[in-house]
Amino acid sequence: MTGAPDELRPPLPGEALHARVARTLREAILAGTVAEGTQLPGHRALAARLGVSRNTLVDALAQLDAEGYVRTRGRSGTRVAVPGPARVEEAQPPLPLSAWATRALAGHVPDAGGIYAVDFRVGQPVPDLYPAGAWAQALARQARAAGQTAPPDPDPELGPLETRRALAAYLNAERGARVTPDMVMLTGGTQASLDALARVFLEEGRVAALEDPTYPGARAALGATGATLLPVPVDAAGLDPAALPERATLLYLTPGAQYPTTVALPAARQAEVVAWARRTGALILEDDYAADLHHAARPPAAMQGLAPERVILLGSFSKSLAPVTRSGYLVAPERVTRLLAGTRPLTDRAPATLDALALADVLASGAYARHLRRARQVIRHRHEVLLAALASALPGWTVTPARAGLHVHVTLPPPLSEEEAVRLATGVGVALTPAAPLARRPRPPAVLLAFAHLSPDRIREGVARLAGAFTWNLNP
Repeated sequence: MTGAPDELRPPLPGEALHARVARTLREAILAGTVAEGTQLPGHRALAARLGVSRNTLVDALAQLDAEGYVRTRGRSGTRVAVPGPARVEEAQPPLPLSAWATRALAGHVPDAGGIYAVDFRVGQPVPDLYPAGAWAQALARQARAAGQTAPPDPDPELGPLETRRALAAYLNAERGARVTPDMVMLTGGTQASLDALARVFLEEGRVAALEDPTYPGARAALGATGATLLPVPVDAAGLDPAALPERATLLYLTPGAQYPTTVALPAARQAEVVAWARRTGALILEDDYAADLHHAARPPAAMQGLAPERVILLGSFSKSLAPVTRSGYLVAPERVTRLLAGTRPLTDRAPATLDALALADVLASGAYARHLRRARQVIRHRHEVLLAALASALPGWTVTPARAGLHVHVTLPPPLSEEEAVRLATGVGVALTPAAPLARRPRPPAVLLAFAHLSPDRIREGVARLAGAFTWNLNP
């Protein structure tokens, strides 16, 4: 084909009309639809064909002339100057992925997607609990103060000193931690913290131990390094210290509310894990993901307070404040934060300063504490509603009440499998998260139900839909 196109390409966001015309002609030339040397129709005729004014077409051709795609020579008209590619269909060669990328992609868990009447899947945002007003006010205050001269920050790679001071004070007061500002590094979230630590401490030939089952993001980040991953069994009391390996570089665990079973690691087991770490030289990565969202009594103190020289505390405000803040942190021995500050410029930068200073503002002003008091009440009530609804409608399902966090772990009654449970739930417009992909060893079939993002009425509706599906299918 050698003729000019008959219609414009679909518009791009914010694209001017003359640029859209130029893009339409450029793509036709590059695709070989309009051959080199072809004389384009006259300005008026081509403008009419494309449905634009003559002036718009002239502007587009001037742009293509400047780029070298066409040559306009007065009365001689406009000719195509660049040959299109040979129209040979061939398979694209595979991208030359590194070993790290291959391992990282292998550990990726895709989102199943879908729209449901009631979505119990984990990972749901809880926008109605975010302190939008307090956060906006903190941002505005810090933006107004941004022009004031401040002393130079001695550790810019760790994040603003003001924020690290506020975090240290908060963690010492609320989490029983033992933290100084020099032990704090701000990150974009827990996943960013895991990636930074994995890159620095792990490689092929080294060992990382993880709870089994566990958070898939941790398994992916640690496994992408090529290190050997050793799953450590979790029972009704959390990670079993007796099953820890003889050696490991890192141990990842969630002692405050084990993910996904939600059980808390007892103090005696915490002490055994710390003793193991001191004996083997391992570093413990304590993911404190649910500490600020506890449901009943105060949460247990962070393990970091037991052994600040061995435990690296990982935290994030993405669930308790808002995902858009990208406000995470890690607390580590000072020699570790110095090391991370040295390697950080190669892969990352500290989070946005304005957001970091706003975080310091909401922590120091008491706004965050006030927000948590309200959020905990709402989450506690929704947790109670879910437990009551499940106990009444599905008594055969064994529910582990969650001390903290935004989901519950439910063991299914035999002979129901996870695949069958998810299929039946989907059939009535309800989404569940199967637990099997989170474990490496076989475990009893179970599902996770997130609840904090749902109103009490929606929770009851979801359980009622499940009860109808399972009662009908299991007792026809």
